[in-house]
Amino acid sequence: MPDPELGIIEPFPHDVGQAASSSIALTHVEEGDQSRTPSMTPKIPQFQEETSSQEFGKQTVALRAAKWMNDKYPRTSRAVTRVFYYLRGPRPIPAPPTPIGLVDRTWKVRGRECDVFWEKYVLHFTHPFKKIWIFWPLAVAYVISLAFFARANYFFTPRDSFVDCTAAYWKRLDGCGLNGTDCAPFTDASFEFRCPAGCMETTLQNIRTIGNVEVEYVPLVVGGGDTSQTYRGDSFLCAAGIHAGLISESRGGCATVSLVGSFTNFVSSSAHGITTTPFPSVFPLSYRLTSPGTLTHCEDLRNEALIFDILVTTLLFLVLRPKSVILFWSLVCIGYWHVNLFSDPAVPPDLSTAFATFLPSLFICYAFWRIGFRHVLPAFKDLPIERFVWYLPAFWAGVLFNIVMAGIPIDRLYGADIANRPGALVALIIICLIVLGLVINQLRVIRNSGWLMHYVKWYALGVITLVILGSLPNMQFRLHHYFAAMLIIPITAFPTRLSAIYQAFALGMFLNGAAKFGLDSIFQTVEELRRDAPLGSDLPTLLTNSTSWNTSIPFASQNFTWQGLPSDNSWDGYSLLVDDVEKYTGALTSFALRGLDASLPHFFRLAFQSGGISGDFTKAAVWYPNGTWVDPGPGAS
Repeated sequence: MPDPELGIIEPFPHDVGQAASSSIALTHVEEGDQSRTPSMTPKIPQFQEETSSQEFGKQTVALRAAKWMNDKYPRTSRAVTRVFYYLRGPRPIPAPPTPIGLVDRTWKVRGRECDVFWEKYVLHFTHPFKKIWIFWPLAVAYVISLAFFARANYFFTPRDSFVDCTAAYWKRLDGCGLNGTDCAPFTDASFEFRCPAGCMETTLQNIRTIGNVEVEYVPLVVGGGDTSQTYRGDSFLCAAGIHAGLISESRGGCATVSLVGSFTNFVSSSAHGITTTPFPSVFPLSYRLTSPGTLTHCEDLRNEALIFDILVTTLLFLVLRPKSVILFWSLVCIGYWHVNLFSDPAVPPDLSTAFATFLPSLFICYAFWRIGFRHVLPAFKDLPIERFVWYLPAFWAGVLFNIVMAGIPIDRLYGADIANRPGALVALIIICLIVLGLVINQLRVIRNSGWLMHYVKWYALGVITLVILGSLPNMQFRLHHYFAAMLIIPITAFPTRLSAIYQAFALGMFLNGAAKFGLDSIFQTVEELRRDAPLGSDLPTLLTNSTSWNTSIPFASQNFTWQGLPSDNSWDGYSLLVDDVEKYTGALTSFALRGLDASLPHFFRLAFQSGGISGDFTKAAVWYPNGTWVDPGPGAS
């Protein structure tokens, strides 16, 4: 439990409540046995006497301040005193409660009493398996089994065949350069690839403009609705494979992509849970998908690995029942490597990065053990069924945090994300209310144990530190879920069932965050948080618009024009996207339309450039074959 003098969490003393009786025994002397009195009087060193004097001085100052407050404002003083003593909790600090089993009890059935002692049965029948010489060979066997699982999942497929869920041939905006030459070749190329499971959950987190359609919070797939299932080059390969029926969302899979070059009129369709985006104009790079020719062992084994690891942890909790510290570190290692190798790995897993994060994660988990788990996990050692129920489901829910929370429309606790995503604010309010209720209940437990003021002091210091760091210029606080777990676990150091659930979930959540994202900084710059969102830069002014467009002049004879550069010399040129492909860079203020097909609609977006780097692009101005010109909407695309 927390030690107010050392400022750290110390174990619950087993002799709490015995101090008074011990002191009484020291001062009690049998009549006629006065010779024993001096030896039984404890000696106080000099430094302890000085410390006591200092403490007495502090107490005297506090008493004087309290007396002045009581004389000056008696009602306020009484109210403050009552609040203080309530929040301080009982004194002396009571002994921690021992969990009373819920499973072993006497049931009454039709007037007859029936004794059920399931916990005792488990303790009795599994006692022979608690030997340490049984645990360690099984631990080695688990590591070997895990290696075979990883080998079967990844190393029968060539390393260069793996792609992640966002792999695509074409980059956003002007990323492929003038006329897309940086993304060549456009035709006569094929590639066999393998996708992991779960790629439907990988969605656009910022708006992506396709023609004049803004796409967000869905996998990027353009086209695929024609008879040949042709997809635009910037479509996510794995999501397109799911849409084409070649790749499974739950099992992953392999496919062959063949580039077919320029294609016109990408048709939208819905299949296998994905609705694609239409694009009615021409695009220089497109592809089609077919079944793989040579790749084998394409299925993702994450589900089998999950079942295997859940069975192993069940065996630990109910059968092997090692010491609590060994059980804790087993959970840490199993959860961390499950995320890195199976539930949400890089493809294939980057073991170098995984080991780089593993060591600091172990140090943090040691702190978790010291300040939280060692006070709760051993308290349930004689209740193996309850310990299994309270810990294991919550732990695996935390380890699979990204999967469990996939249906909640919150990706980051970042103001812009929450404001722009439909349903995010409502979801955040509901989550905050639930968390608030859980925190209030836990604070009640802490107050009843007498440690509330200790926690208030340290958490207040932490909040002040975060506020000071958050005031640094161009820095914003980001609450990663691994850091949220670090905030939760210290207040779970009390042997209750809810504390067991909280700390198990928080441990799994920490392992998920550390393994999936690394121990990323909790303070990040605006540029780091922006991702691929608009920069907020200046936007050019288009001179060609619905008013100035002359329908009597043939389309091929007209120019698309815009206003000149600003006078502050912050920009030195322009970048023009026509049909989502960069067609012009330079300082001129017009673009001839004679090279465009007048039978197709065309989309125009313009951005300033400085040193070859583009700012934000305008939203799309659209020309239709019937001669209609539609002006762009306000803001950046």
